[in-house]
Amino acid sequence: MALGAAAAAPGALWAAGTEVLVGDEKSNRAFGYKRSVSHWTVDDLEWEDLCGWLAREGVEAVDLVGPENWHHLKKHGLDSSMCNGAELNLVDGFIHEEFEGVLHERYRAMIPRVAKAGYSNLICFSGNRRGLSEALGLEQAVKALQPMVALAEEHGVVLQMELFNSLVDHPDYMADSSRWGIELARALNSPSFKLLYDIYHMQIMEGNLVANIKANHQWYGHYHVAGVPGRNEPWEAQEINYPAVMAAIESTGFEGYVALEYLFTEPKKESMARSFTEFIR
Repeated sequence: MALGAAAAAPGALWAAGTEVLVGDEKSNRAFGYKRSVSHWTVDDLEWEDLCGWLAREGVEAVDLVGPENWHHLKKHGLDSSMCNGAELNLVDGFIHEEFEGVLHERYRAMIPRVAKAGYSNLICFSGNRRGLSEALGLEQAVKALQPMVALAEEHGVVLQMELFNSLVDHPDYMADSSRWGIELARALNSPSFKLLYDIYHMQIMEGNLVANIKANHQWYGHYHVAGVPGRNEPWEAQEINYPAVMAAIESTGFEGYVALEYLFTEPKKESMARSFTEFIR
């Protein structure tokens, strides 16, 4: 089943179509945002198999791909919707001064590389609190990120800090609320810094997804998708009403990426196809 055809079928959530060139095919989609899948969730699929299938199905990109694998995407006309490889890990991030030097070294090298490859998004992380207050973490993050954001501006790259939940998956992570992330984004005040709003994580931490997205969408540059609880498919057997959340994202005029990032309980291609045609459409 071709995803582009399903998205444009009668009764689709939005009527106005947008023609998109994906690989060697054109698809008509009834929404403005683009779609992707996080590579770590499908890394058991061979690159050729995965990229060929995504291109045929009208999915534009693969998420969380570093330079060593960009050639696979380019072969099939796919985007690296969120680049990685500059971060140290998920817990040692920009809120701690002791990591500032090495993070600067790594991001100074990666930002121009992302731009040269024709990509625009590069992930970053706050890191864990380790007893640090939110105020001091915010102050250090602003100081450490400012020169990196300035460099990103020069190269047309956007640094995107992911929001995690600290209740289930990432204990002690600092950027565990939209409030703290927005404070950071306001302080940096740059189009080259956005928040990666992970819908799964934020449902666990604060809920109120639709109102939050509509009120604060200018700070959000990317979205991740998974069901709550369990981090599985975003279908009926979980608590998030994904068609309503996607409608909220669409209503903001968002033209960036929404990426599947869940733990599969069904065969992966069939699962992705259902997610994209029925829930992330």
